[in-house]
Amino acid sequence: MRPVPGSAAWLLLHELRLAWYGAMKRGAAGRQAPGAGPVALFALTWLGLHGLGWLLAGEVDGAPTRDPRILLAVSVALLTGVTFMLSGAIKASVLALFERGDLDLLLSSPLPPYSIFTVRLAGVAANTAAVYLFFLAPLAHGALLRGQWHWLAIYPVAIGAAVLCACAAMLLTLGLVRWLGARHTRVVAQLIGVLAGAALLIASQLHAYLGRDGRDWQSLVVMPAPGSLVWLPARAVLGEPWPLLALAALAATVFILTAQRTHRFFAHGLQLAASHGNAGASNKARPAPRPRFGRGLSMTVVVKEWRLIARDPHLVSQVLLQVLYLLPLCFIIFRHDDARLPAIGAGLTLLASSLTGALAWIALSAEDAPDLLRLAPASIRAIRRAKLMAAVMPVLALLGLPLLWLIASSPLPGLIVCLTTLGAVLGAGLIVFWCGRPGLRSDFKGRGKGGFVMNMFELLNTLAWGALAWLLPAVALGQLPDAAGLGAGAALLVAILTLGLAWLTRPRT
Repeated sequence: MRPVPGSAAWLLLHELRLAWYGAMKRGAAGRQAPGAGPVALFALTWLGLHGLGWLLAGEVDGAPTRDPRILLAVSVALLTGVTFMLSGAIKASVLALFERGDLDLLLSSPLPPYSIFTVRLAGVAANTAAVYLFFLAPLAHGALLRGQWHWLAIYPVAIGAAVLCACAAMLLTLGLVRWLGARHTRVVAQLIGVLAGAALLIASQLHAYLGRDGRDWQSLVVMPAPGSLVWLPARAVLGEPWPLLALAALAATVFILTAQRTHRFFAHGLQLAASHGNAGASNKARPAPRPRFGRGLSMTVVVKEWRLIARDPHLVSQVLLQVLYLLPLCFIIFRHDDARLPAIGAGLTLLASSLTGALAWIALSAEDAPDLLRLAPASIRAIRRAKLMAAVMPVLALLGLPLLWLIASSPLPGLIVCLTTLGAVLGAGLIVFWCGRPGLRSDFKGRGKGGFVMNMFELLNTLAWGALAWLLPAVALGQLPDAAGLGAGAALLVAILTLGLAWLTRPRT
């Protein structure tokens, strides 16, 4: 039986259909129905996950336990999932408010704003939960075939957590609209999503950092009793009835209160988004900034590229995600463990090459007005060199402090890592400078599909300098025999040949 057109159920079915089409990655914003190929691939993948779930269920056979160690492990896994859920829900909320572009039409229809907001909030929750249920539901089904019914708790736990995260994300997004204005909300919300997703990566190094000098920080933590309220989420995951009911009641209550209390501000926030107003700024007219012409050509181009990146929330969030990978390395670097120094050097070198390649692609290949630059009264090569500087300078500035610390703590290995990092940065920038193809900034995630030759050169450059950063400090510290220097020489030869081939295959203009 089809729902009545215009009803909340009808609108929710439309939201779920768009989410399904988007998951199949066909069409823009899910406007085209998925073909038989993606559906068949989806079905085969899910069937394979069921087989894997049946095998895993045999390994964890047994009734739920209240062992504090089990509860702690389940709590950590649940916290990890909720963190990524919140990150995805924030992105989905930003998409619902700003990117879809259909809410103005819905608000002008006879549908009440309360129904529109409730359905949109439910759509965010369903979209958030669907990803985790796709991977976790086969485990529950496999366990059910083995008689372990308690794993069916995956369903209410995943849905309840997704509802709570969706409500928190929507409230956060609407609050940012009221506080900062719609113009800045997209940037801040996407950055919060990236920070939430990267927080676990940073926290993963806290154990090693806090446990230095033989002190076990876990001995300072008092484990709560198995019956403590702290373990309620973990006990819900393990299938205990009362914690499950408490989670379901909490999720339903929060969802209803969020929909009832914020649907009016939801409509107001959309009006702000449509007008691109700034609710947090004063209504006084601001004087137009006076142009400054004191910079030279190079610095003018460099500042222009930095401003363009800073104004694009999508690029900022994607680039910031790579920058945050540096923070766990800093925990290890400042701990000063010579046994890990080769791995630290390789990690810094790989990160530097990847980040430089991304920034160089944005500056050199994703230029929004290439024809305008060609008509400028300046050499196009001088402009492109300035663009290359704009990509290289932030990476060198970012890695300066960790590299100086390495040099101060271990002079010779630190200097080697500094040289390999510099070589990786220059190599990655020059490869894009010579072989980069024009692209769009909106295709940042798919920039790797632009050219097979340049991608291979970037990969070889990254691996070669990463191998050098691993081998040379290990040889200098005596961790590897001197014969490993032959491998380092081969890696250096690969790096030089890669740059030479990139220069030879560059387009002649």
